[in-house]
Amino acid sequence: MMDWSTIFISMKTASLSIFITFFLGLFAAWVIVKMKNEPIKIFLDGVFTLPLVLPPTVVGFFLLYIFGVRGVIGKFFIEFFAYKIAFSWSATVIAAVVMSFPLMYRSARGAFEQVDSNLLDAGRTLGMSEWKIFWKVLFANSLPGVISGGILAYARGLGEFGATAMLAGNIAGQTRTLPLAVYSEVAAGNMVEAFNYVIVIVFIAFIAIFIMDYLSIRKDKQWK
Repeated sequence: MMDWSTIFISMKTASLSIFITFFLGLFAAWVIVKMKNEPIKIFLDGVFTLPLVLPPTVVGFFLLYIFGVRGVIGKFFIEFFAYKIAFSWSATVIAAVVMSFPLMYRSARGAFEQVDSNLLDAGRTLGMSEWKIFWKVLFANSLPGVISGGILAYARGLGEFGATAMLAGNIAGQTRTLPLAVYSEVAAGNMVEAFNYVIVIVFIAFIAIFIMDYLSIRKDKQWK
């Protein structure tokens, strides 16, 4: 029988993580696009993209090293707030944010770089602040690409497995997300239950792809 708490935990985790990732990715992309120092720009771009190319378990290892009971941040939270981050629901959010961030960042950066710089200069000529130029000009003209990045990041956060298993564990009713549930059911030989979870994940992933394709087609029609 399907454990609905697993679906609830996954949706809650993915929803909060995309809220965080969306704004972090936008800010990071804006900083990189505006940056003039090429060596620092290349270095930061590598750091921001690293979770995308590293094995999720390696990312999870670093997260556990940072947020574990002996980690710098993890130890701080235990001593000052009496709260253990590792193997809690918060850990699932952290893992999802870190693993989905590169998709949001790179999608936003690509969309920002396609905006005509003359539009930004025109905004400055009209006396607009950099904050208004970002939202009214840069963000508005790159919205389809940004939304596509957000959808990809959401789907990635929903499907995160390796880093979540390392940092949050696989605790039923607390940190067990859909991918972890699939793994647990297969390991226990419950293939029917595992298939039910797989269907849910595939359905959500298909909806994400459909929305991205729709936005892409709509964008092409606007430019014609």
